[in-house]
Amino acid sequence: MKPNAYAFKAAAAQAGTVNNGLYDREDIQPGILHFGMGNFHRCHQAVYVDKLLSQGSTDWGIVGVSMRSAKLRNQLAPQDFLYTQVTLSEATEFRIVGSILDILVAPENPAAVIDRVAHGSIKLVTSTITEKGYCLSSGQIDTEHPDIIADGESLESPKTIYGYLAAGLIQRRKNGGAPLSVLCCDNIQSGGAHLQSGVRMLLLKHDKDSADWATQQVSFASSMVDRVSPATDESLKQLVRTALNLEDAWPVAAEPFSQWVIEDNFAGARPPFDKVGALFTDDISLYEQTKLRFLNAGHSIISVLGYLAGHPSVHQALEQTSIQDFVVRALHENVLPVATMPPSFKGDEYIDDIIKRFKNSALPYTVAQVNTDSSQKIQQRWFPTVDDALARNADTAMISFVIAAWVLFVQKALLAGELNDPLGEEFLAAQNQGGDIIHRLLETAGASQFEFFSSSSFMASVLSHYTTLKNTDTSAALTQFLARREEVPHA
Repeated sequence: MKPNAYAFKAAAAQAGTVNNGLYDREDIQPGILHFGMGNFHRCHQAVYVDKLLSQGSTDWGIVGVSMRSAKLRNQLAPQDFLYTQVTLSEATEFRIVGSILDILVAPENPAAVIDRVAHGSIKLVTSTITEKGYCLSSGQIDTEHPDIIADGESLESPKTIYGYLAAGLIQRRKNGGAPLSVLCCDNIQSGGAHLQSGVRMLLLKHDKDSADWATQQVSFASSMVDRVSPATDESLKQLVRTALNLEDAWPVAAEPFSQWVIEDNFAGARPPFDKVGALFTDDISLYEQTKLRFLNAGHSIISVLGYLAGHPSVHQALEQTSIQDFVVRALHENVLPVATMPPSFKGDEYIDDIIKRFKNSALPYTVAQVNTDSSQKIQQRWFPTVDDALARNADTAMISFVIAAWVLFVQKALLAGELNDPLGEEFLAAQNQGGDIIHRLLETAGASQFEFFSSSSFMASVLSHYTTLKNTDTSAALTQFLARREEVPHA
């Protein structure tokens, strides 16, 4: 064990944290291969696994895969991939997490990643690669995406998670490998089905025998994951340094709340995550939809309005009364009436809990982080709600206002050089064309696949709000809009 690992173990004992003194990592075998080593995975799934290992399980250690950068691997390798998870609220808690055993960097050594998929010790593959990692267009895999095309031509050096899984499964079958379960842990609806579709598409192109084998031996499932985790900054490192007398190259912070609902569809051994707080269910769809259309939708509403109003963080945006009033009313008046929620969820209470969590000032979650890749996010967070509301002749006024605000956000972020979006170049080209900017930007973001895009009355409402927002201070426009809602509650 490297000297720095001893420092982590000592810090765990000193701070009374729950891990690394409770199990010997040398006894842990890798059973999970995880794609996407961002902060969310390290404060969510890795913590659930860490708790499981603390209970005596020894065959569910994690090998991580970074799809692009070696940065995290290089930071965590000198400390044996141990790191601190900091829970930020009124009281601060620390946990030393030891469930990640290694991190592979896919572009450096594609063969090593493929070998891991094929290795018999790996029983579960999980993913948190964000919406753009699935190469989707209007809710379907974009077969014209250059990375999808490249993997269709060759799997020697895959470009997508589909390619790595397909190449690994071909090798796994030839090795006489055991069944494998694949679990999507991203905020996309039917993520497991997308993974299955992409992998099968490539297997049929490259090895039909493996496609047939995978039908019987590989399962694909979705999950609903929920925990807010801000980006790591120097202040978090200093907090760990001061509290634990520990130099952690890349700690991770999170809110106290954590939820994991997993579709119970496993080809082989099922990790007993229910022993550490996760929920298995036969029907994941309502859980996915509820989180996307309430929590994730609300997060994006706050962040778009917060950006336009000049607030750097989510909790600061909610300190502006008009923004808090707007998001609460939007969820109550436009989303809740057309939502179908799991039986255990109560809409009013769920909305209240969401706002309380977002107001946690100990958790400095930036609006820029939420607005990253917004073109991919709003396709699932906002657009389906609009279609459902129009189909029922329900109220859409508040969601049309925030869609108008999103158009203005894209324009302003482009102008300021602050737009972080995979469609940034397409948005810039649309912006430079002039004319009907609303239709062009929304069409670029996939809106043309939804019914509301063809609704003249809805799009006229978006235009009206956009004109107001463009010519009025955002805070004043919000106040005026909410005042009109009070006069005519469902205008």
